[in-house]
Amino acid sequence: MAIEAGQTAPNFTLNDQDSNPVTLSELQGKKVLLYFYPRASTPGCTVQAQGLRDTKAELDAHNVVVLGVSQTLPKN
Repeated sequence: MAIEAGQTAPNFTLNDQDSNPVTLSELQGKKVLLYFYPRASTPGCTVQAQGLRDTKAELDAHNVVVLGVSQTLPKN
């Protein structure tokens, strides 16, 4: 299913980095920035995540929750 920018995403539940479930509908009332990256712990993905980390205070001020989704597990 393709989703266009600005389109409402369907509800989903995925596990976070600590294997805790995160359900989109539980974030109702907040803005959600959902980004996808191909592989965890790679240089490109790390730079992308650091950019979001560096703007965390601004995102928090706008009530934005950041969710990153990868099909691979991070390296331990």
